[in-house]
Amino acid sequence: MSAHPAVLMRLVASAYAAAEKAGAIVRRVLHSGELGIVEKTGANDLQTLADRLAQQSICASLSKRFPKITIIGEEELTAEEVREDLIESGQAEAVLQMGCPAEYKDLKEEELVVWVDPLDGTKEYTEAAKRLGFPAGSQRWRAESDGSQLLSAARWLLDNVTVLIGIAHGGKAIAGVINQPFYNYQLGSSADLGRSMWGMLGLGAFGVELQDVPGDRRIVTTTRSHSNKVVTDCVDAMEPHEVIRVGGAGNKIIQLIEGKASAYVFASPGCKKWDTCATEAILHAVGGKLTDMHGNAYCYDANVQHMNSAGVLATLRNHHYYVSRVPQSVLQALKTG
Repeated sequence: MSAHPAVLMRLVASAYAAAEKAGAIVRRVLHSGELGIVEKTGANDLQTLADRLAQQSICASLSKRFPKITIIGEEELTAEEVREDLIESGQAEAVLQMGCPAEYKDLKEEELVVWVDPLDGTKEYTEAAKRLGFPAGSQRWRAESDGSQLLSAARWLLDNVTVLIGIAHGGKAIAGVINQPFYNYQLGSSADLGRSMWGMLGLGAFGVELQDVPGDRRIVTTTRSHSNKVVTDCVDAMEPHEVIRVGGAGNKIIQLIEGKASAYVFASPGCKKWDTCATEAILHAVGGKLTDMHGNAYCYDANVQHMNSAGVLATLRNHHYYVSRVPQSVLQALKTG
């Protein structure tokens, strides 16, 4: 570790540790069977106890160490004292050992905005619990939901779940952390579950292996639960060889980076800044691009609207091609901003 790490490096190191703790909270709540589900705006917009506890943990942990940063979380929570066991005071030493890019060395806390999605893929998270078939809170749930059985039963849904912490400066997403709480389910031990990755402009991405989609195949990943005619028309216009419908913005960006998809196409205003700040930063750190459907960059200042009103288009390569394929009818349906 350098003698005096830059504020940004210390913030990312803390965000990494906070994301790991949040991932553990997400796993623990699922294993308990007490999900505490409430509907925010409808059946496709849910909040669970895991969302609430994970956000409390992340926001309290980061604000305690960096009191001057601005933190914007997805969940609207009542002001209350956060339990001490939810506070993460550690930092990722591997991040602190990295040199900070020159353009970010002198950034101050008050110049940074942190966007937090404590549980991206909540719908898939709750569906996974239901598919297990155990009554929530029952003795059978607690007795039988060990790591291997629990995850093998609903692994394809739980793969969609991520914790997202993005960091912005001057309206630009510059760094991010993604935790995948249920990664490595196939190992059969809860001790092995989860992985975290992070990225920063000028440094690259770490904790994930960069790969390209083989050949010239166009594989489009898009929403599995928020589709409509505009969304499907836009996907079809890309002339994909394959379409993968999954949940979670974080999960879709991981698919791009790992070469499982070539474009993330979501022609809808359903995505928010906390969904894309961390993911955009990591994707841009490896040479990819995330814009709205018009090809315009999003702004992550503290005072911007939270909705990504003009949809999301993300690619690892050939971004111009996908922008050029967006139908005029889709562009007219989605306002910029």
